[in-house]
Order: sequence, then structure tokens, then C-alpha cells
Amino acid sequence: MTSEVRKMGRYEIVAELGKGAMGTVYKAVDPLLNRTVALKTISVAPNDPEMAEYKARLFQEAKAVGGLNHPNIVTVYDVGDSGDLPYLAMEFLEGKELATLTAKGAPLPVEYALEVTLQVAEGLAYAHEHGVLHRDIKPANIMIVHDRLVKIADFGIARMRTTQRTDGPAALGSPRYMSPEQVLGKRADHRSDIFSLGVVLYEMLTGTSPFAGADLNAILFQIVNLLPAAPSTINAATPTMLDLIVTKALAKSPEDRYASAREFADDLKQCRTEFDPELRVSGVATPGPSALPKIDPYAVTPLLAQSYPQARQSDAQTSTLGTATLGLAKDFDSLSAMVRLASQTGVAQTFEGYVKAQETEAQEAEKADAVAVHGKVVREQSSHLVSAISKWKKSDQLIFAASVATAAVVGALIVLA
Repeated sequence: MTSEVRKMGRYEIVAELGKGAMGTVYKAVDPLLNRTVALKTISVAPNDPEMAEYKARLFQEAKAVGGLNHPNIVTVYDVGDSGDLPYLAMEFLEGKELATLTAKGAPLPVEYALEVTLQVAEGLAYAHEHGVLHRDIKPANIMIVHDRLVKIADFGIARMRTTQRTDGPAALGSPRYMSPEQVLGKRADHRSDIFSLGVVLYEMLTGTSPFAGADLNAILFQIVNLLPAAPSTINAATPTMLDLIVTKALAKSPEDRYASAREFADDLKQCRTEFDPELRVSGVATPGPSALPKIDPYAVTPLLAQSYPQARQSDAQTSTLGTATLGLAKDFDSLSAMVRLASQTGVAQTFEGYVKAQETEAQEAEKADAVAVHGKVVREQSSHLVSAISKWKKSDQLIFAASVATAAVVGALIVLA
């Protein structure tokens, strides 16, 4: 940086704090109030023809977020733009991201995980009660400052960076922390934030993500269909009540999750009150659900059959969907997955031959079934005939037998002639 003071709006840039996909964060000074702030620029495509609409929505969202005043939410002071670069002026914090702790891959102390999650849940409850969603809860957006005070950062940023014509689930949220409805491209309500916080809590308790696929497709599949193992089967220090809390927060259907972040926070408070680590035997896990994750074949069904509001009540749009009949999402159908895998591994022709062979076997099986059914009908009809004949008088039976024999002889003569 040159000796000349660089400015963004009225703010004087002091230093660059970090850069990511969302934008760049600067430490800056507001000379008007002599206050240190964090300036976050929002990345946008240059020369975007919809820039005017984007900025209008950015200012609208920033106004809603700026109206939030809670100790567990980073305060937004101002919004503006420098040229075509929108920015937010926010509370400057000296601390660390929760991501620096979870990145180590080891469980955090249960009491610590409880306290962090509780403070985030209280911040979310306040925001949700004021009609604002976060949509991107993850360790990188949770700040740990002095005296274990926890603050949620980037409220509304994910929403600001998208237009109304969002294309698919990848547009919002971070893959490992997305809710099933976000993965499926559904409109998400406040319970989507609850799911994401449940993932963060699971990660703090176990040192691993509940959805740790090898690639993006595997992660998204697991989010929609996988029931992760109970935290206590990985970390024996986890109390049973916390297992139940995590299970409810990570329910596939929003209807099965906590109805509000306030309820989530209340259960966490109760767990904190009753939790006494000395009552547990060191190294022995509490008996509970299986340690192996399981596939829930019906996980996606209620999600496909419902619609959810996007962020506020004013965003809600009418959506109609037919009733789902399959347990798994159509995007994750096993045959489609095998076709994609065959293409990627260069055995598409072999796989095509396998499919044709399967179809041929199925057709032959249908024919065999038809013959079997026909034979059964013939046998049943014959048995009925024999049963009826057995009830005739002896003389009638002899007349009938002679008639049949005569008919057989006449038929043979006709054929020989």
C-alpha cells in the first residue's frame, strides 16, 4: 500500500485482514466517529446488467441486518459502494474464528461446545424473531472474542450475493453445513439455520463432520439421506441428552427439527445445567444408537412434498409439487449414479451391455410368468371339470367316455384323410 491513504467511501483503509470467495475484509477507520471498523466488500461480476437491482436488494438486506442489536451478532454500522464495489462497515472484533479450532480435527471440550452453540442459538433466535435468516452458519462465520463471547458474523451476506434467479443449491451456503432443503434447491426457512448449527455442534463434539463424503456429490447425498452416528459413540464424554439434541437438530425434515432456535437454546441450557462430567465413567460411551451411520431411505420424502419460505414472510412464493413416491431424491437415484460412475471410469459401453442384458432377462421372466399363470388356469379348469364328472351317475359317465372316444377316432380319421 502506498503512503497515500486509501479510502473506501469515507473510511480510511488501514490493512487487509483477509480475502475469500465472498469478498475482501479490511481494517479501516471511520474518521467521522473516530471508530475502528471492519469493511467487507461483496464480490460481484463486473459490468453485470443487473447491478442496479443487485445493489437495491443489497441495501435492503443490509438495512434488515443493521437493525439487529444483540450481543451474539456482529453489528453492521453502514452500507455503501465505492465505484461498483459494494461494502459493509461492521463491528471490528479482535478474536478468532471457530474454524481455527475445528480445523484441528479433534473434539472440543463438551462444556465449551455447549457454550458456543448456546450463544449462537440465542443470536439466531433473536434474528429469526426479527425476520432475518443467516443461511450460511459455519465455523468460519462464528467469532470467539474475549471472555468466550461468541458472535455470529456475515448475517445476510449469502442472501445478498444471490439474485432472485438462483441456480441450484450450490448458490447458497457452504456444502458441509447446508440443510437438506438447501441441497434440494427448496426454499429454506429458519429451521435451515438450526440444521447448520447442529452440524457445527456435531463437529465440535466429535472432531469430524457428520457428512464427510469424498467429493461434493457424496457430501450432498449424505446430507439428504445419511443418518450420522450419535456423537457419544465417537466421543465418550458426550452426554446422552446431547445426543438427542443433535439428533433433533439434524432431522432431515424441517418438521422434525426444533420449531425455533429459542427451543434449541432452551434444551442446550437444560443440558448445561444437568451435565456433570464427573458422573460419567472415563472412556466408556453411553449406550445408545449404533456407531455406524445409516441410510434413511425415506429421508427426502417429506422434503419433496413441502415448500418453505426463503427468508422473510414477504419472500414466500407459492410452490406446488407432486407427492413423492420414492425414498431417495431423484437426483440421487442409484441407476443414474451408476451411469455417471460408468462414464467417469470409462466403462460406459460395458455398463450399457449390462443394462441391455438385464432388460432381456426381465422380458424373459415376464414371459415365463405369463406361461406359468396360463398353466395354472388350465390346471384349475381341468380340476373343476374332473370334479364335476365324478358326481355323475355311472351310466352318464359311460356315455360321456364313449362320446369322447368317438370324437377322438373321428378326429384321427379326418387328419389321416
